[in-house]
Amino acid sequence: MRNDYLKGRGAQFNAPNRFQALQIEPDPEQDVPDDDFPEPSIKTQFYEENPKQIVSRPNSPDIGFVASVNPYMGCEHGCIYCYARNSHEYWGFSAGLDFESKIMVKKNAPALLEKEFLSKNYQPEVIHLSGNTDCYQPAERHFKLTRALLEQCLIYRNPVSIITKNALILRDKDILQLLAAQNLVMVLITITSLDDQLRQAMEPRTVTARRRLQVIAELSKAGIPVGVMTAPIIPGLTDQEIPKLIEAAAKHGAIWAGYTIVRLNGAIGPLFEDWIRKNYPDRAEKVLNQIRDCHGGQLNDSRFGTRMSGEGKYAEQIRQLHHIALQKYIPNHGFPKLDTTRFLRKRQLTLFS
Repeated sequence: MRNDYLKGRGAQFNAPNRFQALQIEPDPEQDVPDDDFPEPSIKTQFYEENPKQIVSRPNSPDIGFVASVNPYMGCEHGCIYCYARNSHEYWGFSAGLDFESKIMVKKNAPALLEKEFLSKNYQPEVIHLSGNTDCYQPAERHFKLTRALLEQCLIYRNPVSIITKNALILRDKDILQLLAAQNLVMVLITITSLDDQLRQAMEPRTVTARRRLQVIAELSKAGIPVGVMTAPIIPGLTDQEIPKLIEAAAKHGAIWAGYTIVRLNGAIGPLFEDWIRKNYPDRAEKVLNQIRDCHGGQLNDSRFGTRMSGEGKYAEQIRQLHHIALQKYIPNHGFPKLDTTRFLRKRQLTLFS
């Protein structure tokens, strides 16, 4: 790896913000620690944001949830492929280094969710945590907003789904068990690769695949419905791991498995291309060409119906490989339908009643 490579970060530069004419670049010349789980070479900054509402209802037929809550914008995990990077531009930041080092913290998120639940117009529905960025990213250890959101869901008995790749979710196992006892929660753990060298380069501030499998096992043992997202699949780089990923997840208690194929919209394209040429120069052209093959000859894809699953021969091979592995290792796959009938319009006297 090059001496000037920024360890602990996925992006290696700040991509230009399409909404701004003036661009500011950081100085990367600084000492970089060399260990297995590096602290970021560019320190993280936090910005408090106080939105007027917290529940987002994306208008997309490709998304399997209706209502989502994101307590954080930007994500320290630094996953180079993350589709949420582009949303950071709306805050005046870059989708590159800024996305993983300048984190917007919505400290009033729990209060806003309670306000939503108390509204006379609110109809009970599954609230999805992490529709955009990971609700259990490193910032959560300090701010504890995700735990407070789960407490609100428990108080009002509103169902909630979670997707994360961080073992910090085990901190909240007590609340998750109480929700699960009333059929009010399901969890998805994202695992992109069992190759830890690849994981560390691609998702620099995340826990290992082995640790994520342990999280699946511990949640499953606690009676919490848990599945795996083998996503995004990167053709030519991670697609060959699909059967082993699903087999390993099933052995640890996963009851469902899903996937998406990577798409490199907006600033993510040049960020990813820079990353793969620096980390896997011998495979870069093959990977980029196969991604294009899955998206009509382009790295990006915004078409409803194909943007998540792709099209073409490589996309079809991935679909078949995933389907066969799912049928083999999790033949009776599926989550229970979460219960919206338990919802209470008023606060319970105590959290754990």
